[in-house]
Amino acid sequence: NREVSIKLTVNGRPREIPAGATVARLLEELEVASARVAVEHNRRVLKRDEFSETCLEDGDTLEIVHFVGGG
Repeated sequence: NREVSIKLTVNGRPREIPAGATVARLLEELEVASARVAVEHNRRVLKRDEFSETCLEDGDTLEIVHFVGGG
């Protein structure tokens, strides 16, 4: 009774996650605070409120960019 997984590319690196996962779940798995990142999903920048609504599919490509404060 193996959990089905899908293959993604995240910041240029292959990664497997459980099928049906959302962008929000991926960020949790990566231990990334969603308030401090921008996410591009298949060449489209997502709004923060789309993270929990966007289901990931096999072959998707994501770029996650961290905001860094400074002065």
